[in-house]
Amino acid sequence: MSLTTDQLCDILREYGIPFVQKITATSLQEAIEAANTLHYPVVMKISSPDISHKTDVGGIILNLNSDEEIKKAYLTMMDSVKKNARKARIDGVIIQKMAKSGLEVIVGVKLDPQFGHVIMFGLGGIFVEVYKDVSFRVTPIDRETARDMILEIKASSILQGARGREPADIDAIINVITGLSHMLRKNPDIIELDINPLIVYSHGVAAVDARMLTL
Repeated sequence: MSLTTDQLCDILREYGIPFVQKITATSLQEAIEAANTLHYPVVMKISSPDISHKTDVGGIILNLNSDEEIKKAYLTMMDSVKKNARKARIDGVIIQKMAKSGLEVIVGVKLDPQFGHVIMFGLGGIFVEVYKDVSFRVTPIDRETARDMILEIKASSILQGARGREPADIDAIINVITGLSHMLRKNPDIIELDINPLIVYSHGVAAVDARMLTL
């Protein structure tokens, strides 16, 4: 079973994983009102339990800055999604505050038939499948193990402040990994989960998008 972003967001927050502020809208007018509540610029995303990869069906439009842009984006998105995911149930759209730029990482979960739940950490955003710079650990995961996961990837030097970058908040990433580990212990029916991207700042992190499948 696949959860909507709203449902997943609520679950992740229970385990201390922060999400960028968002509002779900079931109509164009609600989308405009949501954008004004959050203040521009915002992102629009399709809300559907049947669509995991929103980008593939035209289900994400970034950096919207006015009511008119919201209207155009809404109509364009609905047309695109209906063409590319004809059988998908559409609950509406998610209006989300544009996140501040930072370092994008991914934290994911797979249910392995032999080892049980495995958590993955690595470089995030659209490049995760290109660079494959990731590490894995079997749950449960404590803070020391989570830190080892983070420092194991090739890009760990960037997280630590290489080339003049401000060091990323590694403790905040550890909180996310251990929070997921705790969540998996309480929810063993989770088959798959991705937080991608998780944006890491010098102080704190923010989940921008996530998807989860359960038994």
